[in-house]
Amino acid sequence: MNASHLPDTQNKIDNRNIVIDKVGIKDIVHPIIYIDKDGNKTPTVGNFTMTVTLPENVKGTHMSRFVQILNEGPCEFDSKNFSRIINKVRERLEADTAYITLKFPFFRRKKAPSSGVESMMDYQVTLYGVLNKGVSEVMMKVVVPVTSLCPCSKSISKYGAHNQRSHITIKVRATPGKDLYLEDLIDLAERKASCELYAILKRDDEKVVTERAYENPAFVEDLVRDIALDLNNDDKINYYRLESENFESIHNHSAYALIENQK
Repeated sequence: MNASHLPDTQNKIDNRNIVIDKVGIKDIVHPIIYIDKDGNKTPTVGNFTMTVTLPENVKGTHMSRFVQILNEGPCEFDSKNFSRIINKVRERLEADTAYITLKFPFFRRKKAPSSGVESMMDYQVTLYGVLNKGVSEVMMKVVVPVTSLCPCSKSISKYGAHNQRSHITIKVRATPGKDLYLEDLIDLAERKASCELYAILKRDDEKVVTERAYENPAFVEDLVRDIALDLNNDDKINYYRLESENFESIHNHSAYALIENQK
């Protein structure tokens, strides 16, 4: 049978008169290129969820069009141009509103503090985008693993202090007209932690990071408050949600703190 004569079932009229808020595809994995603050193009792999609103009188959306959009050319993104693919989804699916959530590992080259040996450090990033009747909004989230050292343990112990791996999660929305970069959020989290992490450390590096953490103890409350001070004073950000989860080394639970601010 000729394809032009095949029935188009999803375009049939639906009489139930119910709008679907989001319909589309979830968890499709596709290669992407993320453009960093300096314009460098880093290949990585993205996990996409792509949806649109569906009017009350339309039976189904065109699922294949989402995948076609991803396969039409190199998927290159930065935080500033992410809204372009959202608009493409909205136009191609003929919808009033389109949504994209993109999760991917962001790799950054770091030098160890003493030896200078280089290695790639990974950070989990999520971009959230919505385009509603011509108005776009993009938010970014990054999870930054760091070291935190307990001030209480340091103050009461003769021989040292317990420390833990911590995940600092920063989700932000940029002020319209302002450029905001993932690297700035990563730098802020690592700067406020007891010590940052590295993929490769030599013995002299291990000495440096151990002593640096000991000299910069921080409760989970300290981490979020210190970072929040900088976020509050950053005119490039008009909303943030800031979390820290410290995976305790002497307890079978995590310490947790959250600050959210609509500026």
